[in-house]
Amino acid sequence: METLDSAPSTPARTTDSEHQTPSPLPPSVLRLWRPQAQRNLRNQWSQLASLKNRWFSASSAGRSHATALVNSHLSQRYMPDMKLGVLSDMPGIRKRACLKLFKRQELRRSKLLLCYKDMVGIVSDMINVSRSMKCFFKGSSSSPLLQFSYNSADQSDFGDAGDGGGIPVFTFYSITSHEKFAVELVQMFRLELCLKRLLVLEFMSIGYDTSEVKQLHWSTQLYDDEFKDLTDCNLYCEVTHEPVPPSFRDGKSDIASLRFDNQPNPEILQVYLTTWLAEANVDTLKVNEIFTVVGEEMHVSIV
Repeated sequence: METLDSAPSTPARTTDSEHQTPSPLPPSVLRLWRPQAQRNLRNQWSQLASLKNRWFSASSAGRSHATALVNSHLSQRYMPDMKLGVLSDMPGIRKRACLKLFKRQELRRSKLLLCYKDMVGIVSDMINVSRSMKCFFKGSSSSPLLQFSYNSADQSDFGDAGDGGGIPVFTFYSITSHEKFAVELVQMFRLELCLKRLLVLEFMSIGYDTSEVKQLHWSTQLYDDEFKDLTDCNLYCEVTHEPVPPSFRDGKSDIASLRFDNQPNPEILQVYLTTWLAEANVDTLKVNEIFTVVGEEMHVSIV
């Protein structure tokens, strides 16, 4: 079964000039290519920074909803044995309280799912941005108006790879190096998205219908077109016809046989909440390092 591997290491800060290959573009075109490529890289890295911030915002909101869901579930679970003091004489108080707690759980489930859906979209956008760092010459060098495109479908007949022959775009790094930085960044969030999906299934299963028909599995589609969205993130396996599972310590993944507990003990629920908060697959120091190195290269501050 396909599983996710950890992110590659950050390229060392050395000039890429020794790895250059002759560019198929004429020198006159190449001189104009560099400022266009610089503008594009600034835009793409700015988008990645914005998406990174959106991820953490969605993740924080998701944890808040998960915490509220857990608290409501535990309150409902212990309501029959809870001492209500003077309220115990009120007719139907426990039943009404349990109904309200149940409805609160339903609300939090739906909001948690929306946060997860948002995170899927963010990772998909990150992947698209990481693939949009090249700058292609568009048209003919004999044209009085030289044009450039960030879409490979618009490239000219020169066989332009969109990387300027591997020359540094600013000072040290080529387009390829910027792409490697972006891939390393995106891979961390892809790994975390898989873990978040597992946690979402655990939280969604709390107090859920235990019948075989409605029981949640790893292969359950959590919202309409989720599998299509996961395919866009390279997180859906066409062989097994289910989402790519998280990587486990022993390298094995028997996720298909996993059953989610609808009555987990409070200690386990606290572990789930802590794991969500930890962003275990997102190395914050590495993320900051990537944005710092790239920002210094481009002479801009990326936050």
